[in-house]
Amino acid sequence: MKVLAINGSPREKGNTAAMLNTVLAVLKEGGAETELYQAGGKLVMGCLACGKCRETKSLCITDDWVNDVYKKMLAADAIIIGSPTYFSDLTPETKAVIDRCGYMARSTNALSRKVGAAVSAVRRAGGIHTLDSIQHFFFISDMVVPGSTYWNMSLSLGLDDFEKDNEGNGTMKRLGENILWLLKLIEGGK
Repeated sequence: MKVLAINGSPREKGNTAAMLNTVLAVLKEGGAETELYQAGGKLVMGCLACGKCRETKSLCITDDWVNDVYKKMLAADAIIIGSPTYFSDLTPETKAVIDRCGYMARSTNALSRKVGAAVSAVRRAGGIHTLDSIQHFFFISDMVVPGSTYWNMSLSLGLDDFEKDNEGNGTMKRLGENILWLLKLIEGGK
């Protein structure tokens, strides 16, 4: 069981990373191979809408980090995408991953029946929209999306706020448990 978490926050050690690491710790303890990929803060180009990836079955922009993320997505059994909430939505880096990897994956249905989960750090409001934006990517990619005991978010503005958010911590731990449970069910059915 391979799990890839993508941190769309420019803060490598911020609240979004802490949330993802909380989920990954549960998965690792349960026997999964885990990786946290730092996407936020890296220069990125969005989708060019050229349609070349549909024709060639490969990404058209070949010289940036999104290509690495795509390869890691293909190798993963579960993908967790985390983004802080910026003006009620996700970061540009997260959106570029979704648009470019998503369009390419849809050309071959490459992410079908993989597990996908979204997490978001939010100051006060807008986090549901951020989660929805990520989850729409999972749904249109024919992925399986588990829930948790509450929305997969944390009310976290300042650095280390997630550490103080008991409910958010519990939600992330349960999300990890649910992903692990689902991966084991899928693995047993193969």
